[in-house]
Parts: sequence; structure tokens; C-alpha cells
Amino acid sequence: MQEIDPAATAWLLASTALVLLMTPGLAIFYGGMVRTTGVLNMIMMSFISIPLVTVAWLLVGYTLAFSEDAGGGLIGGLQHFGMLGIDPTTARGSVPELLFATFQLSFAIITAALISGAIADRARFAAWMVFVPVWAVAVYAVVAHWVWGPGGWLFELGVLDYAGGLVVEIVSGASALALALVLGPRIGFKKDAMRPHNLPFVLLGVGLLWFGWFGFNAGSALAANGTAAAIFLNTLVAGCLGMLGWLTVEQIRDGKPTTFGAASGVVAGLVAITPSCGTVNTLGAVVVGLAAGIVCSFAIGLKFRFGYDDSLDVVGVHFVGGVVGVLLIGFLATEVMTAGPEGLLYGGGLAQLGKQLLAAVVVAVYAFAMSYAVAKVIDRFMGFRVSAEDETTGVDFTQHAETAYAEGVHGHSPLRRPGLFDGPLGERPKSLEDDQAG
Repeated sequence: MQEIDPAATAWLLASTALVLLMTPGLAIFYGGMVRTTGVLNMIMMSFISIPLVTVAWLLVGYTLAFSEDAGGGLIGGLQHFGMLGIDPTTARGSVPELLFATFQLSFAIITAALISGAIADRARFAAWMVFVPVWAVAVYAVVAHWVWGPGGWLFELGVLDYAGGLVVEIVSGASALALALVLGPRIGFKKDAMRPHNLPFVLLGVGLLWFGWFGFNAGSALAANGTAAAIFLNTLVAGCLGMLGWLTVEQIRDGKPTTFGAASGVVAGLVAITPSCGTVNTLGAVVVGLAAGIVCSFAIGLKFRFGYDDSLDVVGVHFVGGVVGVLLIGFLATEVMTAGPEGLLYGGGLAQLGKQLLAAVVVAVYAFAMSYAVAKVIDRFMGFRVSAEDETTGVDFTQHAETAYAEGVHGHSPLRRPGLFDGPLGERPKSLEDDQAG
């Protein structure tokens, strides 16, 4: 019988709460980035991911990801279907397995929520509610088994992904690209500015994300020890250097560093350090964070060149940042952190870099293909995108019969005001012309 360590359990309890906070933080972050007519919808897409993924994970997701391998390293077994066979005394390493499952659940939740940023302002909420649990099982749980599960083929190959560069960042970015292509661009893409409506919201959201990220990364040590402390520092350092790298690019390229760029740079640095936080030293964290801030600041412009409307830059920050972090492990991994494999710059040769590259490609292709297929099926049978009329009116009102602001903000007219609303809740407001004619 494995013995449960109270100190490790206490740290993982705190870390799980920190990671769970990241999804509301993401909701605020994303909510500030959209226009006034889509704030509530954007926030709700994150919040609804919490119960949807929880049900899917506890029913079948956890057992497929973390049970003993049942198929050539590709998928776990069903022995813990519905969390069967796990009780408060069951240990996973030195922590209760119920807690370990909850910690991993919090990762699955925010990964699903991240995808929503690519389809802001144009997705049917009901379609999103169908997509999330199916995706959590068909995509997330499968890749989690490959990388972290007992007998997972990438795990057995020796691929390193400490806290989710492959499982969270590349998976969410590739899936986001798939959905952006299925739904198509927003009305006005490449023509209208579509600027963030509330930058204080963006900064508040990124602050909550950064706070939660310490649990995300350092909690993955599953112990309260020196490794967790090193990872904690790496997470702080990478976020700082990501911000500095992004702002430097803005200063040189545009002449002014922006608050939006600062927030984006922090996230880029944190994304890249996620896979490498437990494999690189502090100097390595500096390189990872700085590289991600610079590379991602340019990558977000790719959507305009290639014509895919990744509304809130999930591909440019999470996919690209995840790739940067995963590949830099092949250069910067140190034995003192990995207790074995080393990167090219520390005398480890090209072997680890080759493994990291293979994993990044395979995971990206699988996540994209499966997400595209699931989204296409949903679109075929129930429609994934709102009508042009609903999109123009605003998804807050047309999907939720609510608006975030009682009065117009930044030149937007209120969606509802006395004399414009005609009929029961949920029907569309009359036009100004109809109101005046009546």
C-alpha cells in the first residue's frame, strides 16, 4: 500500500484550487478582449466548460487518460469508469487518487475553455455545450494518456512535458484552429478594428491566470519539495521575460509598448514554460520566456496573412508558445531537473530534440483532425455558427437574452431600450425605424 503524504496532499489541494481559479480568470481575460456585444457569451463559454468537462472527466475521461494502458499506448482502460475502485484511502503516488483526479480535471477544464477564444462573437452556445464534453473525451483524454498515462506511447518514448505544453497548449491551439476554420471568420474580419473593449478586465484576468499558473506548474511536482520551489521560480521568471520580450518588440516595431501587449507577453511566457518548467534551470526559464514573448508577438499576425479568424489569438499564443516550450526542452533540459535526459546545449545530443519535435507534430495533427471532425458533425446536424443577423445584433443578446452593459460603450448602441423591445424575452428587438413608425 502506498502511503499518503500529508504535506504533499496539502500542497496539491492548494494547487488544485489555484488551477480551478484559472478558468474564471480566463473568462475575465477573454471577456475584456471581445467587443461589448459578446462579453457575457465569452465569459459563459469558459464557465460552462467547468460542469461539462467535470461530468465527462469523472464518467470516462479520467479512466481513459490515467488507467493502465489498454491499447498499444494509445488509450487507458475502463477500470475506473465513473471513478469506480477509487475511495479516500486510494493513493496515487504520495497523494490521494481522488485529489490527483481532481487536479488533472482542472487541467482538462481550462484546456477546453481556452479553445473558445478562437470562435468569439459567432458560435452557438448550444453547439459549444455539445462540443466540449465530446472533445474532452475524444481529444484531451487520449493525448493525456499518450503523454502522462501509464504505458502511454509518448511517455514510453521519453518525451518530456512537465505540465502540459503538449497536452494543454498545443492541443488547445490546434483545436482552436480547427474550430476557427469550421466556423469561418467574423463579419468584418480584416476590415473592422475589433479592439478589446475593456483592458482593465484583460489585465485583471491575466493576473488571476498568473496566480493560478503557480499551482498549474509547481503543483505538477505532486510534492512540497525543492523541485516544486524551482518550478515556482521558473514560472515567475518566464512570465516576466515573456512580458519584456513582447513589449520590446512593440517598442521597436510600433514605437509604443501597450498594456494589451504586456498581458499577452505574460501569457506567452507562461505557456512556453509550462512544458519545460520541470526540465530547465532558472537561466533556461529566462531563455524560454523571452523567446516565447518575441516569437508569439509576431505569430499573432499570421491569421491575417493566412485568412483564419483566430479571434483572441489562441493559435498565435497557445499553439506557437506551446511549440516553443516543447522544442526548447530539446536544447535546454538539464540533468539536475530531469534526473536523466539532457538537451543539446548540455551535451545531450539531438535525441531529445527529435522526440520533442515528433510529439509536437503528432499531437497537433491529432488534435486538429479530431476537433475538426467533431465540429463538422455538430455543424452538420445543429449548426455551430449563429446567423449573420444574430452575429450583427450581438451574441450576448441573441444567445442569452442579456447584455453586459445597460448603456452603449465605445460607440455601440444599447441592444435594448424602452420602445425597442417587442414581445417576450428572447425575441429580437425592433429596429429604430420600426420603433419610430410605431
